[in-house]
Amino acid sequence: QNKPEIPSAMAIAREIKGVIQQETGLTASAGVSINKFLSKIASGLDKPDGLYLITPEAAAAFVANLPIEKFYGVGAATAQKMQNLGIQTGADLKQWAEADLVTHFGKAGRYYYGVARGVDDRPVNPNQIRKSIGAEQSFAADLETIEPMIAALEKLAAEVVTRMEKHQRYGYTLTLKIKYADYQQITRAQTIDVLFKDQQRLCNRAISLLEEHLDRSRRVRLLGLTVSNLAESTLAPPVQQLCLELPPFFR
Repeated sequence: QNKPEIPSAMAIAREIKGVIQQETGLTASAGVSINKFLSKIASGLDKPDGLYLITPEAAAAFVANLPIEKFYGVGAATAQKMQNLGIQTGADLKQWAEADLVTHFGKAGRYYYGVARGVDDRPVNPNQIRKSIGAEQSFAADLETIEPMIAALEKLAAEVVTRMEKHQRYGYTLTLKIKYADYQQITRAQTIDVLFKDQQRLCNRAISLLEEHLDRSRRVRLLGLTVSNLAESTLAPPVQQLCLELPPFFR
């Protein structure tokens, strides 16, 4: 829904990027196209501070040339299965009948059949209930040592706490995402028995996960923090002690 009534999707994306930069100091990438599938892929093509447009006229050729592992909704295991079947690109995927894709991939086969043709009718729902709250940062230059990674996690922890406070939803599970320079990524999670509300606690846990699971021989392209297993805030408002005027015999 275009509440500001801005006539251009690109202008909306630029404004959102500007607000993020102004309020958080972080960069953001955005993708603009004719549906959720293409916009999602476009958002990852010009990181860390890009804005990529896939026009309606370019959509078919873009999808046809897209490597199957780059398709949104196709994970590593599914990509390997598709490649074993001879599906390397969107053009290959488009050659398959919908029934055959359903046979091999279940109900997801219908989704693959549509997106191979640039079709994705899923609505954008800005009011859906959040299952997680997070933030991530891609780096213009890959990070080679742990010190700047820790500094990045400190900023990300502050941003995640700010977002949780905004929504008044906090979580018990923290997930660290590490994407290496070769685009291989790992996620590691930790669940605690109290809500992550305090920035220092969240940051300390994130650093511990990083120190435990980071492959220090590899350069890092992106870091992310996500809090899930959410619950609404249970903080009660502070109790105000009232001053009572007591009768003389109680004094």
